[in-house]
Amino acid sequence: MLIFLDVETTGLENSDKICSIGLIGVGENELFSVYELLNEGKKIPPKASSVNHVTNEMLQGKPPLKESVAWKFLQENNHEGTTLIAHNVNFDIKMLLASGFVWMGKTIDTLRVTKHLIPECDYFSLQFLRYELKLYKEEKKEALRYAQLQNECDIVPHNALSDALLTKLLYEYLLEIKEHDALVKLTKKNVLIQKLDFGKYSGRYIEEIAMCDRGYLEWMLSNIADLDEDLRYSIERYLSSLT
Repeated sequence: MLIFLDVETTGLENSDKICSIGLIGVGENELFSVYELLNEGKKIPPKASSVNHVTNEMLQGKPPLKESVAWKFLQENNHEGTTLIAHNVNFDIKMLLASGFVWMGKTIDTLRVTKHLIPECDYFSLQFLRYELKLYKEEKKEALRYAQLQNECDIVPHNALSDALLTKLLYEYLLEIKEHDALVKLTKKNVLIQKLDFGKYSGRYIEEIAMCDRGYLEWMLSNIADLDEDLRYSIERYLSSLT
């Protein structure tokens, strides 16, 4: 079983919770999809609503994750025979855990795998890759397989089911480069990032920055608590190579 998952949340702090979930399950003789709004008892601030378009009024009367259809489906397939596939899968697993769900199966992170296999991309967000890799050409045809997405207007950024569908298309693109088991292995392997994509040195090679402004990179390691795991790994590698 393959499960393509996306969650939208009330924010990015440790106290935040899932407010919507979309998943697509693909088995040998099974095709399953669900989109649900969830109420985990955490209010959605305007900043989060401006991204995911979920409001507090929409969550009134909605169930928590443990009482949802998605929870039941995930529980039934929570074993080593299932691969959970998401863009930045560690974030999704973290948010499931915040609602009491512990994932036991395999994982594929389409974000990390894309960085491994298509490093020439300028950016790696799901929406950028939607256009860079021309995934949008297949999304309407793919959406017709799922009742909740048969209206093309429902294919919108930061809708959990739309993003789960897009993750499926990205996975299939990556599958043309490497087989499934190789994608599982790459998910566990750190990516050596060459350039910074934010801050005063955005677009500059990290190795170059390490030579001309080592202190800036050391400051990043010490002061940015939520620094991307692969970026932290890369900065440490470049700094250690110059000592």
